[in-house]
Amino acid sequence: MKRFIYTTGMAFLLLLFPSYTFAKDELPQLKMEDHEEIPSTILIEQQSGQILYEKNMHEKRAPASMTKMMTLLLIMEAIDDGELTMDEQITVSERASSMGGSQVFLEVGEEMSTEDLIKAIAIASANDASVALAERIAGSEAAFVDKMNQKVTALNLENTHFTNASGLPGKNHYSTAYDMAMIARELLQYEDITKYTSIYEDYLREGKTNEFWLVNTNKLVRTNEYVDGLKTGYTKEAKFCLTASATKDGMRMITVVMGAEKSSERNEFTSQLLHQAFQSYEVETVVDENKPVATLYDERTRKVEYPLQIKSPITILKKKGRQVTEEVEVIHEYDDNIRFPIEKGTKVGKVIVQVDGETLAENPLIVTEQVNYASIPTLFKRVIQEMTKTHGKEKTL
Repeated sequence: MKRFIYTTGMAFLLLLFPSYTFAKDELPQLKMEDHEEIPSTILIEQQSGQILYEKNMHEKRAPASMTKMMTLLLIMEAIDDGELTMDEQITVSERASSMGGSQVFLEVGEEMSTEDLIKAIAIASANDASVALAERIAGSEAAFVDKMNQKVTALNLENTHFTNASGLPGKNHYSTAYDMAMIARELLQYEDITKYTSIYEDYLREGKTNEFWLVNTNKLVRTNEYVDGLKTGYTKEAKFCLTASATKDGMRMITVVMGAEKSSERNEFTSQLLHQAFQSYEVETVVDENKPVATLYDERTRKVEYPLQIKSPITILKKKGRQVTEEVEVIHEYDDNIRFPIEKGTKVGKVIVQVDGETLAENPLIVTEQVNYASIPTLFKRVIQEMTKTHGKEKTL
């Protein structure tokens, strides 16, 4: 991968954005009263992963249905890789139909679209829908669980192990507030997921005799204007759990609460944590997604130069009201194996933002229009023009 560091561009950026962030070890954490009823919790900013508050964040606990964040992550990856489509009709197996706990009462042999099954998981925390999609992706729930644990390893999560796709109690099924936050952070890379987790109510099989009313188990999506997900959990062992995501002024926060005695305590503490976070921190935009940030250049193509953008802005977290100038670098890396033609929206590299040499954010570089080879006559014309320029230079010497 070819790497270009824009040092002159950095001076320009520093003029535009003189206020950046504290180094990670200098950004002060929130000061919250100790809530004894909340045994384990964490608050992070989504893009940087900066931990802004924590209590027993590495304590192993049963995650209950927050497990389904990993299930949803593998589902979204399968869709992104083209292995699964939203409109594909999934046939429900006997095993999927027999799942207890939270469910949407799928019947053996029933067919339901991937999208509707995702809704069932994201809104109603449906165990039967989770297993149906797990079986479709991996062939069996056991094989899918293997993929879940492989993803745990890939994400460098040291205190998580899954034994099922739904979060039902299991002897060796555990995670931590920190690990759940990292899984949520990864899941939120798929921006479409909050389209489903933010829905408060919807219907499956609407208009049919077996119509099913979906009501979100996360009541904060209705009572808190900034919350758009992400996943609740409850079992007798796990007690009340919640991973919440909320966005305000371009800044997304992720909170995890594990082991609360009451759902009201879980929700109230999450709301307080988010309120304090939005009162205390803000982000500065370093790279704007609405403007070209780089150029793909190749004389063999029709237009020669093509603007590249990123899908979402790259921001840097800072304490509100503080002005701290850090050494910021924006690095463009281009894939070495780019082949033409290139479809609009294709990733051809990435933008990396570093502060004092530490990577704070990465974002794919996307082609904003179709890239095609130039025609033979066009290429021939360019060769002649280049020869003419070269001949003219030689003649003047």
